Formats: sequence, C-alpha cells, structure tokens
Amino acid sequence: MMPDGIATASRRPLSLLRHFLDNEASGGLVLMAAAALALVLANSPAAPLYFEALHIYLGPLSLQHWINDALMAVFFLFVGLEIKREFLDGQLATWSRRALPGIAAAGGMAVPALIYVAFNWHHPETLRGWAIPSATDIAFALGVLSLLGDRVPSSLKVFLAALAIIDDLGAVLIIALFYTGDLSLLDLGLAAAVLAALVLLNRAGVLRLLPYLVLGAVLWVFVFRSGIHATIAGVALALTIPLRAEPGRPDSLHASPLHRLEHALQRPVAFLIVPIFGLANAGLSFAGLSLAALTDHLTLGVALGLLVGKLVGVFGSAAIVIRLRLADMPMGAGWMQMLGTALLCGIGFTMSLFIGMLAFADDPVLQDEVKVGILLGSLLSGLAGWLVLRVAPREIPAPAPRPAE
Repeated sequence: MMPDGIATASRRPLSLLRHFLDNEASGGLVLMAAAALALVLANSPAAPLYFEALHIYLGPLSLQHWINDALMAVFFLFVGLEIKREFLDGQLATWSRRALPGIAAAGGMAVPALIYVAFNWHHPETLRGWAIPSATDIAFALGVLSLLGDRVPSSLKVFLAALAIIDDLGAVLIIALFYTGDLSLLDLGLAAAVLAALVLLNRAGVLRLLPYLVLGAVLWVFVFRSGIHATIAGVALALTIPLRAEPGRPDSLHASPLHRLEHALQRPVAFLIVPIFGLANAGLSFAGLSLAALTDHLTLGVALGLLVGKLVGVFGSAAIVIRLRLADMPMGAGWMQMLGTALLCGIGFTMSLFIGMLAFADDPVLQDEVKVGILLGSLLSGLAGWLVLRVAPREIPAPAPRPAE
C-alpha cells in the first residue's frame, strides 16, 4: 500500500498533462536518434572504441553497469513517481478510469509472453526471456504519435500513456520477482530498515526532499548488494515520497514533494538518462549477423511477441472491455485508431532491452539476438501503427445535446 492514503477531489490541469505528453514525445524522438547513433557506432571503424568504453571500470562498476544499475535507478524513480501520482491524483485515480488501460495492459503483457514461450518452449536456455516482449516504451510510442499531429485525438494519447504506466508497473514487479539473483539476507534486511525509515518520514509529515533522497541513495546501495536489481530501489523510494500540499498552499497538490521531484526529473530522464541507456545498449554489430539469427526462435519470439502479441493483447482486451460496456471508447477515437494505437504498443525498446540484459546477462550472443528481435519488432510495430493511424478516418465527436428551452 502506498504510504499516502489521502483522498482528493482535485485533479492536475489538462495543460500539465499535455506538457507531460509533449515532453515524452520529444524524448522519444531523442531516444530514436540515440538508438540510431548506437547502431552507427557499432558498425563503424569506431566500434572497438565504443564497446571497450562501455567496459571501462569507474570504481567498483563498469561504465555500462553504472548506466544500467545506477542511472536507470533514477529512471525507475521517475516511473514510480508517475505510477503513484496517476493512481492517487491522475488518470488512474478511480476504478472506472483504470478499467480500459488496465485490462488492455494486462492483455498486452500476457499475450506477448505466451507467444515468446511458444517459440522457446523446447529451449530452456532462452525460456528465461519470456518477459522481454511484454513492455511498451512510452517515449518511443508517444514520439511516433507526435509525428501524426492532430490526426490522433488527445484522449488516445492519454489512454496510451496510462496503459504504458500500468505496463511499467507490471514490468517492475516482473523484474523484482523473476530477475533476482542470489539474495543476501543481511543486505535485504538493511534495505527493509531504510525503507521503513522512509515510510516513517512520510507518516511524520516531512515534506523536505533532501532526507528522502539521502536515504534513497543508502537504499540503492543495500538493494544493489542484496541480489534484487538495484533499480527497484528507485521505485521503492518513489512510493514513499509525499503527495500532499505544503502548509500555506492547501489547495495545490502541485506544491507536494512528489510533484516537485517529478517535475525536476522529467526532462533529465527524457532527454539524458533514457537516451544514454539507448546509446549504451542498442549497439548491435551487423558484421556477424546471419539469416539464421533473424529466424532464430529467440529472435522470432521477441519480434512477433511485440508485433503480434501486443496487437492481439491490447486491441483484443480493449475491444472486449468496450463491447461489454465496462468502459467507453476514448473520446473522439474510432476502432481503426484503437488498432493503430495497439500496434504502437509493440514498440518495446527501453524496458524490453533492460529485461533482455537481465535475462541473459552472461551471454552476449543471446543479448545480440534479443536486440535484433526488439529492433525488428519495434520498427515493424512503429511503422504499422503510424500507417494505420495515418489512414484512419478522423472520428468527429457527437455534438452535445442542446439544452431544453
């Protein structure tokens, strides 16, 4: 349970939501450029320098580990802040609002995993990667939507953002439960003690961010040593950050520590941390790539899990929910636009790469096959989604009934 059990009738202004979506979309375009640069470097004369630089040790960790374990912990802190805000004070604050993106996200995680398992059932060495195609990259997907301008109603962008946030929550739980190494009970206990201290700070009404951030850094160290992936510390810290107004501003939740921290991290995460992660992990040399690698069970499981699994899972689940009248179609959207949005959910770049690196941490060959599958699945999903949304007829909302005279 999140420490802030407060209930509030206030909501963030739509302009702030649009600002968030605009930043995510722009960040997606920067991420695309970073991924493209990584591919260029990996297939250029600078390739040896590129790969060697990632393995340079800076203190106890290599550069790549600092990026994947420490820098990405900040990304997961931001994700955790988004999750908490949306569930307590945003688009996911009520069960009716959670129904459509929640069930669509669940279907969009389950079906890709089943497709991956079907391709790898007889290959125990790769079965561990079942969760790779289950994630949606919100920055990439919103980046593609931004290219379509006003052809896509804002309600669909909100739906996609909410779905991706729930998707991120599922990915966090999967990482914590299934991609954990040998546990150190001592460090796990120390991490639990620090987390308890953070909860006490929240309950005591401490609204300064500095104590939370200092304890959060200590929490990261203990989680890193415990065997649980260190990025989980970012999410745990986020759930303890207070979402309550500062004294003197009782009508504005935007003065809360959570909103301040989220606002401070929004651009660094979108324009620095995620692109750096993409630059460090998307590099794939095509020199030794063969047709066999493109048709390998691991590659196909990831690629088709993203392209077909996300489409079937997201669109199928959403269609069932809407047909059963458990939720409404996003305002101003039609079935073709929902189909295109479901295809965009197959862009699984950042979180899929992250899970793939965890699943096959000690096998560079399998990591390369994962990258091929992610790049293929994400590229085809993005192109197909863009094309469907480009040709989809714009839905015109029904005019509001005139008041009785």
